[in-house]
Amino acid sequence: VKKCGYANNPDARISFEVFIPILQTISKNRDHATFDDFVEGLKMFDKDQNGFITSAELRHILTSLGDRLSDEDVDQLFQGMEDSQGNINYEEFIKMVMNG
Repeated sequence: VKKCGYANNPDARISFEVFIPILQTISKNRDHATFDDFVEGLKMFDKDQNGFITSAELRHILTSLGDRLSDEDVDQLFQGMEDSQGNINYEEFIKMVMNG
């Protein structure tokens, strides 16, 4: 909001109609940072630096770290994501998860 010219007058009020586009812009930028954060986190497991990690490694991450998923949930997420060698393109995986 300050970047939009309201920093000069701290007592200024903005209307809801002005605030919503600002909030939407911030939210969109936040989504990109979150995607990038996930990519950076999974890059640590990308030994060949080719954009893929093994499904076994990703399964371990999803079932044992942070908000743990069940094996059934992971199976559902992996449907159609593994290549013939059991690897997953993690950028595509993150996009799929974030887009529902």
